[in-house]
Amino acid sequence: QVQLVESGGRSVQPGGSLKLSCAASGLTFSEYALSWHRQAPGKERELVASISTGGRANYADAVKGRFTISRHNDKAMMDLQMNDLRPDDTAVYYCRAEWRKRRLVEWGSGTLVTVSS
Repeated sequence: QVQLVESGGRSVQPGGSLKLSCAASGLTFSEYALSWHRQAPGKERELVASISTGGRANYADAVKGRFTISRHNDKAMMDLQMNDLRPDDTAVYYCRAEWRKRRLVEWGSGTLVTVSS
C-alpha cells in the first residue's frame, strides 16, 4: 500500500521558518519525481516546488529564494525548508510523487501551515 505522509506543519509568525517532511512507503521512491503543492483557503491548489529523480529542483516564483526542496532516497523522504514565511504562505501543503514512465501519481493528505502574527 502506497502512502505519503506529510509532517511539520504548524503556526508560525511572519519571518519565521519551518521544515516540512514527506515520508513515503510502498513505492520505489527513487523512480518518482517529487513535488510540494499548496492550497490556500478559497484558492486552487498550486505547485510550490519540484525535484526530479536526478535531484534537479524548480520553484514557483512566489517562493524562489525562500524555500528549498530536497529528497533523501535512502530514507524515502522529501523535505521542504521554508524560510522568511509570509502570511500568504498560509495553506495546506501536500506532497506528490509521480512515476511518469508508468503514469503513477500519489498524493499525501496534507499538513497545515499558518503564518500569522
